[in-house]
Amino acid sequence: MEEIFFAGGCLWGVQEFIRYLPGVVSTEAGRANGSASTTNTEYDGYAECVRTIFDRGQVTMEQLMEYFFEIIDPYSLNKQGEDIGEKYRTGIYSRRQEHLDAAHNFITSLENSKSILVEVLPLSNFIRSDEEHQDRLQKNPKEKCHIPKKLLHKYRIRV
Repeated sequence: MEEIFFAGGCLWGVQEFIRYLPGVVSTEAGRANGSASTTNTEYDGYAECVRTIFDRGQVTMEQLMEYFFEIIDPYSLNKQGEDIGEKYRTGIYSRRQEHLDAAHNFITSLENSKSILVEVLPLSNFIRSDEEHQDRLQKNPKEKCHIPKKLLHKYRIRV
């Protein structure tokens, strides 16, 4: 199993989307790459993100990137849908250089790649969100989300 961290706006929708992708084993909501080692992650440079554990035998890095790019606006800085602010920036973070290389390669293969504003950085830190934010849209399916409901469950195969 391998792990990668995806930041794509509000973590509720990102987690709900990623949980159903083929090859994804588990997800965990949190915040990554902040500038301070504190539990107050609202204003210190953290990005809302989803820790994603996946089986490389079932899904490739390129496939994960393709899925992720379905739910983000890669040309938007610090904004996804109605979510605005640095904590809603888009990013791909990993402790493994091969994951970062795959993300860079995927992005450079896209049209208008020089305009893409998705961070691709080594994971410097991760703070798990509290239980209230874990699986939030599972617990509260009527909550508002920046990802359209039709897209949220596009890959929902398992119950």
